[in-house]
Amino acid sequence: MKTTFFRAATLGMLLLAGNSFAQTPAQALPEWDKLTSQQRETLIAPIRERWNADPTERPRMLEHARRWQAMTPEQRQQARKGMRRFEGMKPHQREEARALFERMKSLSPEQRKLLRDEWRAMTAEQRKAWVQKNPPKSPAPHP
Repeated sequence: MKTTFFRAATLGMLLLAGNSFAQTPAQALPEWDKLTSQQRETLIAPIRERWNADPTERPRMLEHARRWQAMTPEQRQQARKGMRRFEGMKPHQREEARALFERMKSLSPEQRKLLRDEWRAMTAEQRKAWVQKNPPKSPAPHP
């Protein structure tokens, strides 16, 4: 889920930067090399603040950036879609999602399908008990 947090932060950065580009239609925006220094600064400032705020997070941030660059446009679109869905979840749903994500990382595709099917058949109480038995290892990301 840290990946989704990084993606959300990146999208947030772009949304914050949108004000400096608000007067220009999206098609008319230049490539990076042709942006003004002020436009580049507007885009980069939120990441710089996060980078400087917590040096222990720097390796994770760099790894997330590398993984994002390696994604295809379709994978990036799917990641954005998942992040929007995650942002709309209630806190207990987010914890469930984190627990499921961590568990599914270690499963084969067939085992993932079985777990998804089992999950869908569970009651709310059964899901809560499953999450208690399989808590996410990584803490909830910082807002």
